[in-house]
Amino acid sequence: QTVLQGIILLPLRVICITFILLLAWLSASIATFRQPRRGFLPLKGWRRRMIQSTLSSLTRTAFFVMGFQVKVKGKVASLAEAPIFVAAPHSSFFDAIICALTGMPSIVSRAENLSTPVFGTILRSLQPVAVSRQDPDSRKNTVAEITRRALSRGQWPQVN
Repeated sequence: QTVLQGIILLPLRVICITFILLLAWLSASIATFRQPRRGFLPLKGWRRRMIQSTLSSLTRTAFFVMGFQVKVKGKVASLAEAPIFVAAPHSSFFDAIICALTGMPSIVSRAENLSTPVFGTILRSLQPVAVSRQDPDSRKNTVAEITRRALSRGQWPQVN
């Protein structure tokens, strides 16, 4: 019986996750369409709300479809309380659960990830701090950018 369930559930899950991924890509594309100086200025107004609410909901739904049920205990720190928060060890896709539960903050990511089809568009909509491994000043620049965003008094989303 479990093999039969797997044969039925796996294709359904793949179809649902593909559909959710395409919706997330579409939402990210709409929110960042014709955005001046993309990545240098924070998203504001409806663009920021769209990314935070839509992508957060779609990510939660995708994890639910994959079979994950996450329960949050306690209260997530607000932007005013914690402009920077750390989720470690950054070794798997489970970091996306944390992002979804905390309102889709800016993240620190490899610059190469931004050019990935579909995922790159979604990632760029989160306005990540891009780290270039080829740049010798990358570590210093990353720290400076995180500090600038953390001290922006709420203009930028939380940095994860």
